[in-house]
Amino acid sequence: MHRHSRLAHLALIVHRGDWSWDSGFISVTHTPPIRELLKDLFMFSTEPVWPIFFRDSDPICISWHWGLEHSCPALCGRGQSGSTDTTVMGVMKVKQPPAFVAILPSDMPPRGSLYPGLEPPSPRQTHFPSGISERKRSWLAVMVGVLLGARPSACGDLSGSRPNILLLMADDFGIGDIGCYGNNSIRQGCENHSSGLPTKTPVTMDLALHTTPNIDRLAEDGVMLTQHIAAASVCTPSRAAFLTGRYPLRSGMVSSNGYRVLQWTGVSGGLSTNEITFAKILKDRGYATGLIGKWHLGLNCESSSDHCHHPLNHGFDHFYGMPFSMMGDCIHWELSEKRAGMEHKLNVCFQIMAFAALTLTAGKLTHLTSGSWTPVVWSTVAATLLFVTSYSIGVLIVHADCFLMRNRTITEQPMHFQRTTSLLLKEVSSFVQRNKHRPFLLFVSFLHVHTPLITTEKFRGKSAHGLYGDNTEEMDWMVGQILDTLDMEGLTNSTLVYFTSDHGGSLEAQLGKEQYGGWNGIYKGGKGMGGWEGGIRVPGIFRWPGVLQAGRVIHEPTSLMDVFPTVVQLGGGEVPQDRVIDGRDLLPLLLGTAQHSAHEFLLHYCENLLHAARWRQRDGGRLWKVHYTTPLFHPEGAGACYGRGVCPCSGDQVAHHDPPLLFDLSRDPSEAHALTPDTEPSFYHVMDTVARAVEEHCRTLIPVPLQLDTLGNIWRPWLQPCCGQFPLCWCDREGDPR
Repeated sequence: MHRHSRLAHLALIVHRGDWSWDSGFISVTHTPPIRELLKDLFMFSTEPVWPIFFRDSDPICISWHWGLEHSCPALCGRGQSGSTDTTVMGVMKVKQPPAFVAILPSDMPPRGSLYPGLEPPSPRQTHFPSGISERKRSWLAVMVGVLLGARPSACGDLSGSRPNILLLMADDFGIGDIGCYGNNSIRQGCENHSSGLPTKTPVTMDLALHTTPNIDRLAEDGVMLTQHIAAASVCTPSRAAFLTGRYPLRSGMVSSNGYRVLQWTGVSGGLSTNEITFAKILKDRGYATGLIGKWHLGLNCESSSDHCHHPLNHGFDHFYGMPFSMMGDCIHWELSEKRAGMEHKLNVCFQIMAFAALTLTAGKLTHLTSGSWTPVVWSTVAATLLFVTSYSIGVLIVHADCFLMRNRTITEQPMHFQRTTSLLLKEVSSFVQRNKHRPFLLFVSFLHVHTPLITTEKFRGKSAHGLYGDNTEEMDWMVGQILDTLDMEGLTNSTLVYFTSDHGGSLEAQLGKEQYGGWNGIYKGGKGMGGWEGGIRVPGIFRWPGVLQAGRVIHEPTSLMDVFPTVVQLGGGEVPQDRVIDGRDLLPLLLGTAQHSAHEFLLHYCENLLHAARWRQRDGGRLWKVHYTTPLFHPEGAGACYGRGVCPCSGDQVAHHDPPLLFDLSRDPSEAHALTPDTEPSFYHVMDTVARAVEEHCRTLIPVPLQLDTLGNIWRPWLQPCCGQFPLCWCDREGDPR
């Protein structure tokens, strides 16, 4: 029996004046009053008891242990932290450092919380051992009662002490573009965790291409996930999965015919209101909910103002941003998503129609044909319309898709891009200030670093990595501005901050020798590639001062879908039981109370087709990846589908593997060496295990309409949002934010 077992019903009060800083934690000093108090309470006069705390104003995680001469890591959870004689006691959330701090025994009955055992016991359950004077017992009992009665919240009792939640999502951001995720050219001495194996790699500052100090600071102050996986390698399905915690196939947010994402604002496809987002649940739990930035999950169904897919119909109280997405066509850029292709098709049609009109006219003038001039007139009119449309389609796209909305009102059509960054930051600050006295959920969905890499003059030319580096540095600066807003409002310690990207960087975003897409580090492939790591492995950083241990790195498979159950339970909500939720609560992993991911298997889709699957083998610790289908790179031997915009999911430009390709990501994270039955004894065992998991997954799928197929993804004039009389869509209700 441990010596501390006799202290099961004990509360120790520590004077505020008797603590000191020690390696980022506060520990009790060896002052005579403390030693005397310890002698009376613990009947132990020589070995100190060390309470472990986090910083001022943070949730205070309290533990105690015997006879240790150094501080051990404090965890917000039941369990051991570095010593068999160390037990986490409980958590109290305070706005100011308390005058007294209680160390609470872990084996007192909890009062019911989302994570049992974290909440301090009621003062009336606290008893003291015999031998302590009546006066001291009274004094201690009063102080415990005051402390716990006046400050009853606990980081485990999330219904009474719910954090603000700030979710930051970059667009098309490569995991290799962040310092501690593998960009060793960023800053000296940064730990490289991209491979899952931390190594110190000294570099020289002179080699820096671009810097991400604010994102790196988040990682240093929080928890970093090295195997964080998007549910899709393109925007729309990945974001649908993020908001709902479900594979996008379950919500129909995929296609089967090559339309990988929503193609226009004026289409009928989008996230169905039958889907439940984390914003809906937290709104019902009293949170203020806001979305600022990119949406790209649909807008209208039957008219230009029904807003059936609007963020406000998915649980957000407030929306400001683009209902569609930033794209090269917004500034008539050379790298075009749809304008260039449409212009080419229109020009071909124009040439055919013009040739027909000229042929008919020549026939009439030479009397080689007889009959009415009507075909000549109509073919000439058609040719003229096609010619005009081909030269004006770029302007039409800019007005149709590149505009800003505040809630249900268009405020700027088309956008004035040099002030967009200022407008978005101003909106973030305003939302935080309006809601700082209540719990809030704010999803900041950056327009950076998607092409065309709109960058303000302040950052243009700042990076040695060209326009992409400039845009990256500006986004990092925006992250810093948002974090500063939390600091200024005194909300840093009560806010869970999360940073990620919707998928990997775009390798095909290239003009000549200039690269305008992200770098995915050591990982193969990129945006649009359903199974290769480069398209789906994304940054995952969580910061919650005083609750999540700073500097922790987790090498376990996790998913963007995991954010759904995590924030729902943090906000005091309940994960829906009437549907399959594929995400898993991350909090035990983040707190350190769980050592392994709740995911044994993760599946990787490209459109509605399963391209790959991974298996985290629990007994052996190995991470297997099985590829059923992979894209054929172009040109042969390249690492992407250059010249094609994005790699396809099906057809003659993909390879089907029988037997499937097998990689051991725990040893080969770059997926460079496919294993065979000759080189891997477990080959058939792995294949059979993954095949059974895929079959089990398929049995949970329920057919739903695919929102991104042709019927839901073709432009319809009557669905086009317009702040004027269509097609004269123009307005500017923003003015200059300066």
